[in-house]
Amino acid sequence: MSSKPIGIFDSGVGGLTVLAAIRRLLPHESLIYLGDTARVPYGNKSAETILRYAEECCTFLAKKGVKAIVIACNTASAHALPYIQHRFHFPILGVVEPGVEEALRVNQSRHIGVIGTFATIQSEIYAKELKKRNASVRVSSVSCPLFVPLVEEDWCDNEVTLAVAEKYLKNLGRDGMDALILGCTHYPLLKKVIGECLGPQIALIDSAEAVAISLQKCLALSALKASDTFEGAGVELYVTDLTHRFETIARRFLEGDIPEVKRVTL
Repeated sequence: MSSKPIGIFDSGVGGLTVLAAIRRLLPHESLIYLGDTARVPYGNKSAETILRYAEECCTFLAKKGVKAIVIACNTASAHALPYIQHRFHFPILGVVEPGVEEALRVNQSRHIGVIGTFATIQSEIYAKELKKRNASVRVSSVSCPLFVPLVEEDWCDNEVTLAVAEKYLKNLGRDGMDALILGCTHYPLLKKVIGECLGPQIALIDSAEAVAISLQKCLALSALKASDTFEGAGVELYVTDLTHRFETIARRFLEGDIPEVKRVTL
């Protein structure tokens, strides 16, 4: 079992931030990534549709023989994680809890901001998880629905993206806030722009590193961690709609050559 791959899925390119973090921390693990690019974004879909999409993605990965799955999508984690965990027999991790724990670790003012897709913010999953751990924490949340399509277009740092970010973030009650959770795995690609809008005093919480650490602990506890001598580690990339932008961003995050990106139908 320990030599089997780890599955990772997201609605598009954003989950590559999680894949890259896992690859750095667990270099001996084989990874299979699925980007549901034909149906991105998930953030403006109904809860029922998100649940169906998540189950279809996990079913695809399960058929590939994975030993664990990381749902590298905040929207799917918010709406589908408990159901998916009961649906499949191996460990399944989301991205919400690791991000929450990291935000509370660095936060000093008890005021934390959250940005995400419309569906993620409407679910109030971050506010609930933050207050579950610290009832006195103040949470300010704003949905930023245009961020995902901007990233998918590879418009991560231009005047249009900056104008959109300023429009969204001006509605975020920032008095005393010192941490902002990037509640979508696409958003770390916009760190530079978001940082320009908010200033250096606000820490931007990217859950990718925290997810990788949680996965490492989970694999160790389940006796599923690949041996440090395992030499079969590699990366497989699948998408439901192949675009040039996906390959461009994949090369950026995987730092060089990437395996052939294969198009699949779920």
